[in-house]
Parts: sequence; C-alpha cells; structure tokens
Amino acid sequence: MLEGYSLRKCADLLGVKHVTLFYWRHKILSALEKMPIESFEGIVEMDETYMLYSRKVVQDRQKNTFTLALCRGRIKTPLLEQAVGDKISASNTLCTDGWRAFSTFAKKYGTEHYRFASTCKRRVIKEIYHIQNVNSFHGRFKKWLDHFNGVASKYLNHYSSWFRYLDANGADVTTSNMLVGHCLLVGVNRDV
Repeated sequence: MLEGYSLRKCADLLGVKHVTLFYWRHKILSALEKMPIESFEGIVEMDETYMLYSRKVVQDRQKNTFTLALCRGRIKTPLLEQAVGDKISASNTLCTDGWRAFSTFAKKYGTEHYRFASTCKRRVIKEIYHIQNVNSFHGRFKKWLDHFNGVASKYLNHYSSWFRYLDANGADVTTSNMLVGHCLLVGVNRDV
C-alpha cells in the first residue's frame, strides 16, 4: 500500500489472491478512518470539493484534517454542525469560501470568520487568513486518487482517510508505524 502498488501486483508479490488483499486493505483503511480528531487549533480552513461524490474537507494549520462525504451538492449548516461542530470553538478563526452555510456555522459557534468569495480578488487577508492550504489538500488528494483509476463512491471515506494519514505524516510513514502505531489505537475495534 505504501509503495502505491496495485492490488494485483501486491497479490503477486505476496502470493495471495487480489480479492483477499482488497479486504485486507479495507480493514486497514477502516481503522485509519476511525482515528480521532479531538479538535481544531487556531486558524481553520473549511471548503468543499466536488468529485463524482461530494467531499467536504476541514483542516487547521497543524494539519489536523477532517474529510467526510457529507452530501451531494452544496453543504448545509446542519451537516457541518453534525460533522465538525464538536471540533470547533470560539478560540478558532474560520476561513471559508463565500457559501452562506459556512457563515451561519461560524456565527453559531462564535468563531471569527473570514470569507473568500469566488468573485473576490483578495486571496489573503491580513497576510495570514486564506483557504489555500485546504484547497491545496484537495488538489493533492485528487492527484493521488487518480492512480487508482477510479474508486467506488462508497469507499471515498476510506481513501480520504488513507490520504489524510499519508499527508499528515509525510516521510515518517512506514508499514510498522502505520499498522502498529496508529491502527491499533485504544478504543478502535481491532476486528475491523
């Protein structure tokens, strides 16, 4: 998985069937998906990205990233509240695009809020407020996902969790720290 090999190549290398590896991969990805994000720190960037299945992404500047397929089409405030309401507080500063659900969400949670409408020429406010990190995450995720030649929509959360893990841990990712250090968290169902 870490080398980016196809299931068939991995199956040949390990001497097992590719269907078996498919199930093994999804057990690992399911564990990665359950890795908790307690709360966001400082400046938080929130934006949506569109794929064959809609993806919503939230990321703070410490690379605490929340990804989840929440809906199809434009996001509504109740879905934001359900997904990340317990991770946002008045101590955060929220940076979003101009969509009104984000403004309503920010008001409800008492966060300072900077909006970047698509018609706005300013991409950065006060030299630190922008949504460039989360938009960069979208681009990296989509490019990384391309090498799988199509992922079923029902597995997008698994793959976004995998990418979120790789993106946050960079060069420190090894098989042992991924499997032992992170997938076997206390409270995570080990039968996954």
